[in-house]
Amino acid sequence: MNTLQIEEQNTIGRPSHKVNNVLLYVLLGITVIYTTVVLLLVVNTRKHLTDNEASQQALTHQLVVRQLETETQLNASTEALARRLGLDEHDFQYQIESKSGNFHRQQRELAKLMQAQADDQQQQLGQVTSEVATMHTELGGAKTDIAATRTELASTNAKLEHAVGDLNGQSHLIARTRLELEELRHRGDRNYYEFALTKGAAPTPVSTVSLQLKKVDPKKNKFTLNVVADDRTIEKKDRGVAEPLQFYSGRDRQLYEVVIFTTEKNRVTGYLSTPKTAPVVMAGERP
Repeated sequence: MNTLQIEEQNTIGRPSHKVNNVLLYVLLGITVIYTTVVLLLVVNTRKHLTDNEASQQALTHQLVVRQLETETQLNASTEALARRLGLDEHDFQYQIESKSGNFHRQQRELAKLMQAQADDQQQQLGQVTSEVATMHTELGGAKTDIAATRTELASTNAKLEHAVGDLNGQSHLIARTRLELEELRHRGDRNYYEFALTKGAAPTPVSTVSLQLKKVDPKKNKFTLNVVADDRTIEKKDRGVAEPLQFYSGRDRQLYEVVIFTTEKNRVTGYLSTPKTAPVVMAGERP
């Protein structure tokens, strides 16, 4: 090989060697930068962890200190309370347990008392219920008695038609209205003479007697009248409606009855009842 060829080869190899060196330097620089960044990250991370650990330890220490202070204060308060009560810790605990036992015992006694009261109230309620049932039965009997009394009153009212006269003699059936008077006439047991009397008028002839109205009180259904029979005057004073006014007349002393069934101002109406064997009525009157 000649000299010219050797120089050409050297000229061609030099630029390639320079490029390789540049690449090496670049890679080396990148490696250094990366390593530096990683180291910085590691250092910062360790510092952050160290700071957090220190903070946690400080916070834990503070909590421990506060707990100790609280326990100390609680013990001091307990001891002070015990000293005020003149008790040591053992006696104080004993007193607390004793009070607690008394409290529970009082609760049990109160529960027993309340149960006894409830049982007593239940018993009283049963007695009241029994008394109510008895009263209900008695009321049922009272209703029966009332019904019987009503029946008796109805019967008594029916019997009142056989009223007792003012001479304490048993009267025959009496009429309280003109309709009832007609019914009595149809029975035919006695003679009936209807009349109307005016206050202040002269005596009015009715059958074999005369009647004169002296006084009348419509509000109280009271009246006063004179009966003229057998040449004598009989006063029937302050008598009532439907009250038989009895008197005896005639040779055989037969029983006559006057019944007033309406009262008005200065006027009354009624009828005279005579036996079938009584004398014939006067002229102008009908039996």
